[in-house]
Amino acid sequence: MNQVKQIHAFSLRNGFDYAQILIEKLFKIPNISYAHQLFDHIPQPTTIQFNKLIQAYACHGPQQQCFSLYTQMYQRHCSTNPQTFTFLFAACASLSSPHLGRMIHAHFILSGFKFDVFATTALVDMYAKLGLLEYARNQFDHMQYKDTPTWNSLFSGYARCGKMEEAEKLFQLIPLKNVISWTTMISGYSQNGQYLNALNTFLSMVKEEGLEPNEVSVTSVLPACANLGALEVGERIEKYARRNGYLDNLFVCNALLELYSKCGKLDRAMQLFNEIRNRKNLCSWNSMMMCFAIHGRHEEALHLFRLMLREGMVPDSITFVAALMACTHGGKVAKGQELFASMKDKFGIIPRLEHYGCMVDLLGRKGKLNEAYNLIQTMPMKPDSVIWGTLLGACSFHCNVEVAEKTAEALFELEPWNSGNYVILSNIYASVKRWDGVAKLRKMMKGSQIIKAAGYSSIEEADQIHLFIVEDKSHPKSYEIYTVLENVYHEIMKSYSGDETEMDA
Repeated sequence: MNQVKQIHAFSLRNGFDYAQILIEKLFKIPNISYAHQLFDHIPQPTTIQFNKLIQAYACHGPQQQCFSLYTQMYQRHCSTNPQTFTFLFAACASLSSPHLGRMIHAHFILSGFKFDVFATTALVDMYAKLGLLEYARNQFDHMQYKDTPTWNSLFSGYARCGKMEEAEKLFQLIPLKNVISWTTMISGYSQNGQYLNALNTFLSMVKEEGLEPNEVSVTSVLPACANLGALEVGERIEKYARRNGYLDNLFVCNALLELYSKCGKLDRAMQLFNEIRNRKNLCSWNSMMMCFAIHGRHEEALHLFRLMLREGMVPDSITFVAALMACTHGGKVAKGQELFASMKDKFGIIPRLEHYGCMVDLLGRKGKLNEAYNLIQTMPMKPDSVIWGTLLGACSFHCNVEVAEKTAEALFELEPWNSGNYVILSNIYASVKRWDGVAKLRKMMKGSQIIKAAGYSSIEEADQIHLFIVEDKSHPKSYEIYTVLENVYHEIMKSYSGDETEMDA
């Protein structure tokens, strides 16, 4: 930056016109406001110069400047070009302004550029990012020529809005898929909780000839591995990422932290956390704190909290979820209450539903059930089924019928279909020998046709996750599986019979 200022001063003293060279250098830094000041001193700026400045604002902001520059350019030249609209559509998407987007779209049509593939792709992308999928699809369907970025723009919009079935249909129709196409599907599945589909799509992508996952692909699939517990696949992805230098990308590192945290590999997570060194951001600290908190290592989690404050890192709402969870697992009621109060008083963070949930869990585990119930009653927002469910679980542990009945009543109203709430309350009644309560609940469940849902087990094998329920025969290799189990059972029984014979002897 100092060099740019020196060149600028030299040009002014000696009457040289270095404005365009300086502007180009300022775009790279970037210092757009300084570049704009130099631009304003150009006597007759060309449409190319206008476009470069519009592009800079579209990328770096503030995006509102794009439209005043567009107005100036049109007034001076009475014309524009398709490239201008490409940047303007991107600016509208960044500003989340449908009204402005439609207005620029109208200017685009009047300018006669509706057959330019780059500008129309940007138009499809704008409507997709604004969530106006009907408009995006309409533009897409009327395009004479569509390239891969055009397809990607449309189905990424469907994925972003959670419409994965429509996204998948478009994905299958793309004439030529590139890395962005595959990554968009992986990311869409992952963000919409379809983790198995995300992982399978990534594994299919790896098998495609000439395609190599990039940093975004890796960052998108690792949360799926974390939520599925697919540790072996995740470890292979880390090796691939290291080979390609992707661990220079902090998003990849943070995704790996989440993987090792959720899979219980705490030492591996801490090793990676230390490897990041001074590149750590708030997400890195939060992930490591959460890692320790959910696995009961509350002292280490709270130590990290104190350490991040000493290093000048400002906590956010997620930081406090991790800290309160650490207090919950450590049974530190006083510390939890202190942290909860400090959120608003010291850091200006308004407690959200999840923070109240942590406090209810903390109080409930320590048997302070009435205090937890009163906290729920005084919450500034409506409690959800997770908070009531947390309290009901605590009532079950401490065999408190009185609070359990009030809690269950709220749950029956929120989610009358959930059999688990009936079962927990029934077990509480049974623990204190209230058989009339047990019978009443069974009658209620039968009358409402509420059936307890079967639980799933999962096994990771050869890059695949297999799901099973009790006596399940839906798996394509169920016959072979049951044959092996039968053989194992007979071997166990033979071994057990042999042990008995030896004992008798």
